[in-house]
Amino acid sequence: MSHWNQSRVIKLKSNLYSKSGEIIREIDLPKVFETVPREDLIRKAFRSSTLSRRQPFGSYTFSGMRRVGHNLGPNHGISRIPRIAGGSRGVINASMVGGRSAHSPRNTKNLTIRINRNERRLALKSAISMTAVKSAVTARGHKLSSEVQLPIVVEDAVADITRTRDALALLSQMGIAEDIERAKEGVRIRAGRGKMRGRKYKKPLSVLVVGTDKESLRPFGKISGVEIADVRSMSIRRLAPGGVGGRLTLFTEGALKAMGETE
Repeated sequence: MSHWNQSRVIKLKSNLYSKSGEIIREIDLPKVFETVPREDLIRKAFRSSTLSRRQPFGSYTFSGMRRVGHNLGPNHGISRIPRIAGGSRGVINASMVGGRSAHSPRNTKNLTIRINRNERRLALKSAISMTAVKSAVTARGHKLSSEVQLPIVVEDAVADITRTRDALALLSQMGIAEDIERAKEGVRIRAGRGKMRGRKYKKPLSVLVVGTDKESLRPFGKISGVEIADVRSMSIRRLAPGGVGGRLTLFTEGALKAMGETE
């Protein structure tokens, strides 16, 4: 059951912000924002992507089998199991000390979860479309001012920003400073054994900045909770973390043009 209102008027225009955070004009949006969101496909694509990232693991193929076992055969008064030479200790069998493992994980197992190509594409389009639905964005927990019009689009001159303080000032000027503060204050220590395995902290996610080149957006990536991506690296895991669409996203004007050319 969705927690956001799906009955919405599809708008093909949005405000364009300058490098200083001021509204310049209205621009046309690509047709991908007309896509009717399919939350079921977003969850399915996210599950496929997440489970396919697992690393196969397992015991050594010949573990417990690198011993020579002799079977004495019948009429010796003992069970016919492989035993070491000159002794009675059993080997090789799974029920023996030092024997093979009966049903251990195999590193040859294929852990990839496949999904149809058209379903994956529609899921990505749905995730992009949901970034323009304010009720879906706020349902994810993002905090933004009431004056913000989604999707947030900024001119390509934003690539000239070289300092993190200027990037943070731009995001504050556009009315999403509260969401960045939410992500910064939400960092907490993970419960359980994960603290000992290189993932001590859990960090909330804030805005996703999408451009044509990730290198030009590096100052944004240094802000807590903010992620950067280019048009080619947009994925379900970035646009819909946890399989829930509606992530707060900022697009550059060039990114929107590139999205329109690939339709």
